[in-house]
Amino acid sequence: MEKPPSVFDRHQEWAGLTDFLPAPGSAAGGATLGVVSGRRRQGKSFLLRALTEAADGVYFGATEATEAESIRQFTRSIAQQTGSVPGADVRTWDDAIRYLFTSVRGRPRPVVIDEFPFLIAPSPALPSILQRELGPGGSGADSSARLILCGSALSVMGRLLSGTAPLRGRAGLELIMRPFGYRDAAEFWGLSDPHLALLVHAVVGGTPAYRYEFNRGDVPAGLDDFDAWIVRVVLNPQVPLFREARYLLSEEPDIRDPALYQSVLAAIAAGHCTNGGIASYVGRKAAEIAHPLRVLEDCGLTERQPDTFGAKRVQYRINEPLIIFYEAIMRTRWAVLESGRAAEVWRSVEHTFKAQVLGPHFESVCRSYVRDHDVDLLGEFANRVGNAVVNDPAARSQIEIDVAVTAAEQSERPRVLALGEAKWAEKLGLSQVRRLHRARDLLAQRKLDVDDTHFLLFSGAGFTQEVQAMAATDPRLHLITLEQLYRDAA
Repeated sequence: MEKPPSVFDRHQEWAGLTDFLPAPGSAAGGATLGVVSGRRRQGKSFLLRALTEAADGVYFGATEATEAESIRQFTRSIAQQTGSVPGADVRTWDDAIRYLFTSVRGRPRPVVIDEFPFLIAPSPALPSILQRELGPGGSGADSSARLILCGSALSVMGRLLSGTAPLRGRAGLELIMRPFGYRDAAEFWGLSDPHLALLVHAVVGGTPAYRYEFNRGDVPAGLDDFDAWIVRVVLNPQVPLFREARYLLSEEPDIRDPALYQSVLAAIAAGHCTNGGIASYVGRKAAEIAHPLRVLEDCGLTERQPDTFGAKRVQYRINEPLIIFYEAIMRTRWAVLESGRAAEVWRSVEHTFKAQVLGPHFESVCRSYVRDHDVDLLGEFANRVGNAVVNDPAARSQIEIDVAVTAAEQSERPRVLALGEAKWAEKLGLSQVRRLHRARDLLAQRKLDVDDTHFLLFSGAGFTQEVQAMAATDPRLHLITLEQLYRDAA
């Protein structure tokens, strides 16, 4: 099936969903199961509705309700879309699932149950019922349903197929909907200026819903309009985007102490990214924040990033730019913003925005660029692309590596494929190259293979003439501008 024009991008997701459906005319072979998950606002429901319309499927969107009401809603929806009338009263989920599978026979059809966590909250036995009916002797054996369970509560959806969960091993599709990458987000927002595109992405990321539904369709008219756009949209208490970061946290069912989780996120946003640093900021022992960190990771709001070169150092990063912006800019100024003084607040936080939001976000985008263009840029596949810290005992200091890359090829000595530095507002020159060379020499002392190491400089402000002259004669020194991040492969 061709992807409908109304669906922007999502080519891989659409291909995965259509591959999950057998080709026309092929044997049904019994009901099969797929799972689609992703944080809210990513367009999961929009995509799945498009799939069911294109393939004449069945779509049911669950709501928060009691078990009895959910079963009635589910049965009514199946009857309306399939034309099959239940042969007896449907009072339990056992009856409802059997009715679903017997209603969808003949040619294979997608059957989507959206917001599945709403159903299993009052009915925890539902996954076990599905397991039984999908198994040998179950009603799914004679069905042509391609059942897709979809949900936004990542911690709940993740448990459906993990460990000893009833549905583990049953799914033929496990698809995670993620935000658009920075390039796709720029196209989606209609932003052709790379500078403006990165500024906007640093605030709202690649979540599709923030383009229209949450900001009244308001897009900065140009770079000169960015500050005004922040004031009239992002910091405006009358616009839905204003409270969205708070709701993202409150919507997760596993988060039962929002104050603690907010403090953990605030610590990470402020640059306290290690376990000890977060614990110190929050005022708890390190062991006491292990659970909140694990829950935030399960919810997809943070990620755990080990040191690329194997040092026993782990950093935590927030995955959602809007949360970083909220924690750094909005949370401690909430009362003032609600009083309508957005313009004054925004003028007062220029340094905070650059240091805590824009700078780290630019580094993240640079790492994404290397992941996407490793072969074009470095000549081979990368194994890991992250950041690292290299200890310099002689100087009694540490060298922070913004972009650290190891080679995919396995060898006795780990190969350092690239070392990079990324600065948004700083013109980079020979001093940054020397720092990277020093880091390479220190890694060589640790027995890492640095014979073929490349050096990457990323800058939103440009490069000095001296380093440009050096790059012209050194094929392993790469100067990457903001325009290249958005327009060039390498």
